[in-house]
Amino acid sequence: MEKLTELLGVPVRRDASGRVTPGVDAWLSAGPVPFLLAWSSSSAPGKLLAAIHRLKRTAMEAGGGAIPLVAVPYMGQMGKRLCEESQVAWVDLSGNARIEAPGLKILVSGRPNLFKQRGRPSSPFAPKSSRIARWLLMHPGERFTQRKLARATGMDEGFTSRIVTRLEQDRLVARDERGSVFVPEPNLLLDAWVEDYDFSKHGILRGHVPVRSSEELLQRLDEALGSNSVEHAATGLAAAWQMTRFAAFRIVAIYLADEPSPFLIENLAFREEERGANVWLVVPKDEGVFHGSGIYRGIRCVHPVQVYLDLKSHPERAAEVAEHLRKELLKWGK
Repeated sequence: MEKLTELLGVPVRRDASGRVTPGVDAWLSAGPVPFLLAWSSSSAPGKLLAAIHRLKRTAMEAGGGAIPLVAVPYMGQMGKRLCEESQVAWVDLSGNARIEAPGLKILVSGRPNLFKQRGRPSSPFAPKSSRIARWLLMHPGERFTQRKLARATGMDEGFTSRIVTRLEQDRLVARDERGSVFVPEPNLLLDAWVEDYDFSKHGILRGHVPVRSSEELLQRLDEALGSNSVEHAATGLAAAWQMTRFAAFRIVAIYLADEPSPFLIENLAFREEERGANVWLVVPKDEGVFHGSGIYRGIRCVHPVQVYLDLKSHPERAAEVAEHLRKELLKWGK
């Protein structure tokens, strides 16, 4: 309530009647404005959606014009989108908020997360674990037994079971009556992964190769790596260009299965340098990035799902390119 009082500029009080309503943590009032408050311990999609659904159901049953309001320690980007789409106000204990009602509009953003956990908590989107999400997004609408998922992703069944269970707890996957796994909302799964994804965790060697054009550079790298039997696949802006022809690019980012040898570096005429780099040689944290790779206009590229993830950390027009790629190749019923 302290954060609400600070944001609204008027005292926020609990309902004096002390009424208890299932699914709601508190009835509040800020002057003449009533709120229905539900607390979620995180903005993870499963937990947040559960709180949102409780609030909306209770608000409908209660009537009276109370504003549904969800509170979390820190609201991530995907959580913000879920609240906006559900037309539910939100506030976090880090001081950010979006509250809109008749005669009231509060938008606060950019305040840092005051509740970061030490170390990196286990995640279904860790490099190896994310093979499950990638496979499911590569095959939207299909259903898989855990055994089939394990075989398809090259992981043991016990590990696969733990990852699927975590995704299920976050309501990102579900099971049918036979126990097969499927994705009810692919967009939600992808957004959850994007929020967790960190391209910088890969090994990235930035440098320069002298060429006349970026397209020539991409072609030369693809041919040189292929002739040297190096497993590789383009990603980011260069791969998006091969797939959509939407926007030109300057930087060629390309995954390599192994660290490039001195011989390969020399063969590519690659000179390591951060400033003015036009090539990123990327050694992935997990080989799963190559799953679903294919040939696009003669160049081997990672799957569009991986391209979309990697564009998050690219410069130039990457955000615009990512949106176009998603609209064209990752529609999923949009």
